[in-house]
Amino acid sequence: MEELMEILKSLHPDIDFEKEDRLVEDMILDSFDIVTLVTEINDRFDVEILAEHLIPENFNSAQAMYELIQELED
Repeated sequence: MEELMEILKSLHPDIDFEKEDRLVEDMILDSFDIVTLVTEINDRFDVEILAEHLIPENFNSAQAMYELIQELED
């Protein structure tokens, strides 16, 4: 989770990603941010986020992203 938080903080250092749970719905993360996140997550965690994973529920919070990463690592 720490590595994911580093990625998120590099995108938006002003956001409290530990508390925020509507990142996509509240438009805190835009489409460019999502593309950047997917690339960074794929590279750092050696997973492959597919188009079918690109739904708001998977990117609305750091916890949701971390759960997706764990699911893809298995």
